Amino acid sequence: MEQMNKKAILLAGGAGTRLFPLTKIVCKQLLPIYDKPMICYPLATLMLGGLREVLIISTPKDLPMLEDYLGDGAQLGIRIEYAHQPKPEGIAQAFLIAAKFIRNCGASLILGDNIFYGKLDFYRDALAIERGACIFGYQVRDPERYGVVEFDADGKAISLEEKPKQPKSHFAVPGLYVYDDQVVDLCRTLRPSARGELEITDLNLLYLQRNELHVKLLSRGVAWLDTGTTTALLEASNYIATIEHRQGLKIACLEEVALRMGFIAQSDLAKIIDRLPKNEYRQYLRMVCDEGPSASPEPVG
Repeated sequence: MEQMNKKAILLAGGAGTRLFPLTKIVCKQLLPIYDKPMICYPLATLMLGGLREVLIISTPKDLPMLEDYLGDGAQLGIRIEYAHQPKPEGIAQAFLIAAKFIRNCGASLILGDNIFYGKLDFYRDALAIERGACIFGYQVRDPERYGVVEFDADGKAISLEEKPKQPKSHFAVPGLYVYDDQVVDLCRTLRPSARGELEITDLNLLYLQRNELHVKLLSRGVAWLDTGTTTALLEASNYIATIEHRQGLKIACLEEVALRMGFIAQSDLAKIIDRLPKNEYRQYLRMVCDEGPSASPEPVG
């Protein structure tokens, strides 16, 4: 189901310093996660949420590579636009960059190095919320590396902290967010933090103070992978490879997602296949095309 009142932002910025020297030769979000570029995974999540208008924000250096790979999205039945983030001045800055793109709609933002695997009902439910914002909580072993959400005895969110030295819970906030049409105006009231960035945690705190912040906990059946380091990159690739080999199904295959979601027709996919080199990916898409759009959408972004 298409989310008519929400637009999508895919923030693929940053210098990729933790992945150097890999990022000296190619954009971070085009590094491979097993058999596909990293950016396919967050883009698939947005598409599986029913979002078809996407703004990709990246550095002036990396944006041409991303645009060369994805184009305007027409082949996937979506519309992709592009915008520069000259300096990495915070996740919340993305909404100021995207102000004209969002206009008077709500928006969902996903970070370009985040992978979600599992049923995405939690995301679709969040996109259906008309007022306020929705973030997610995911239990991790090392919450001090992330934004952390604290709950009271009744399970209600009562505080948010960015990379706290002494976390008040083990629930990290993944890089997937949903906001209503107040988001741009609220971002304009933010001031840079001590590290010179417009913090997404400060934006979420504004919604929390208004009693308009929803927090959904991700179940143990959902995997959230952050691919910001070389070790995490390898672990994510191994994870995806294991699932794909076991099931014989691909994760975040954008052409398959487009077909299953009804964004493109079977005949459109057939034309895409005709242009592909003869390899395993083409063989997989041929199988998908022969099955037709009636099969259930894959549950992963």
